[in-house]
Amino acid sequence: MDQKKEYALKKHAAWKGKLSIECKCPITNKEELAVAYTPGVAEPCLEIQKDEHLAYTYTGKGNTVAVITDGTAVLGLGDIGPSAGMPVMEGKCALFKAFAGIDAVPICINSKDPDEIVNTVYLISKSFGGINLEDISAPRCFEIEKRLIEMCDIPVFHDDQHGTAIIASAGILNALKVTGKKAGNLKIVISGAGSAGISIAKMFLRFQFGDIILCDREGAIYEGAPFNNPEQEKMAKITNRQHLSGSLADVLKDADILIGVSKPGIVTQDMIRSMAKDPIVFVMANPVPEIMPDEAKAAGAAVVGTGRSDFPNQVNNVIAFPGIFRGALDCGAPKITEEMKEAAARAIASVIPDEELTAENVLPDGFNPLVVKRVAEAVMACYQKWSGFAAKQCKVKK
Repeated sequence: MDQKKEYALKKHAAWKGKLSIECKCPITNKEELAVAYTPGVAEPCLEIQKDEHLAYTYTGKGNTVAVITDGTAVLGLGDIGPSAGMPVMEGKCALFKAFAGIDAVPICINSKDPDEIVNTVYLISKSFGGINLEDISAPRCFEIEKRLIEMCDIPVFHDDQHGTAIIASAGILNALKVTGKKAGNLKIVISGAGSAGISIAKMFLRFQFGDIILCDREGAIYEGAPFNNPEQEKMAKITNRQHLSGSLADVLKDADILIGVSKPGIVTQDMIRSMAKDPIVFVMANPVPEIMPDEAKAAGAAVVGTGRSDFPNQVNNVIAFPGIFRGALDCGAPKITEEMKEAAARAIASVIPDEELTAENVLPDGFNPLVVKRVAEAVMACYQKWSGFAAKQCKVKK
């Protein structure tokens, strides 16, 4: 076992979990006990009974998110089960707290049945201000999220889909400025037609970047392809206008942009060389991307992004989800809309001033405090337009 892996195991064993619960109210004598618990606790209960929305005033609901998985698509590890997914869920909860001051609770559901998952999440949803779905395999994740959005009165967000799409969109907005390429008629190839790839394609269509060709292990997704699943067939109707077929290498010729959310090492330097001049390459398979960034640059890529922290332009979901939930919770939004996602992408892109944009600097560092603030404010502004809510100043807890 290498030193980094051994160190990670040692730290996790020492932590015995990344989270703990702290008591916000003093309970050091009978008087304090009588306020925090019986009989004093009855008073907020009675008020919430009269007006359920007062749960946001008298409890921690308005700053609490459930991070939920079934363990079927954990990182690049695949279907490892709910218990094995717990370290990732705890880590996600830690990021919520560290970056946005949000209390988050990891929940690992021991079922792969969409009906059971939806019902379980719905039944516990009254305890939370938002639901973050995590590491649920496609195509089940689409149905689960859609049904929960319809059933729940709080924001439901599948981060593997939308977080990656938002950040990739932000990166492309800035990469276009660096390369001088113009949105509209670009040829875009997405390697990977699962939850992340399909969500990225939808966001790119919203931004009108150009024509998109989704590729799965069988090759290019086109209308009527015998290997399409139902979600891929829906996407085939609105992408791949030229009805291209063939392998990833085939459709990548003369492409302006490559987005990788698939498997390590499947893109070669010759494939990069076959693309249009000054291509933009975001390869996000983790921990090993579709092609290593230095190899892509050597083959002619103008801008390269990955999911890794040891190369420039890291596509890291921590740039998106803390600010999105911070904004949604602070304004009491019942859902996260497509307009909010677009606004979040534009807010992320705006963190880097135009004069500071370079090929190695098209995405901000997640530790930049402006990221959460700008994203939260953008989400709140969208809700203000939609509801007439008087948006208050974003308050990011530290």
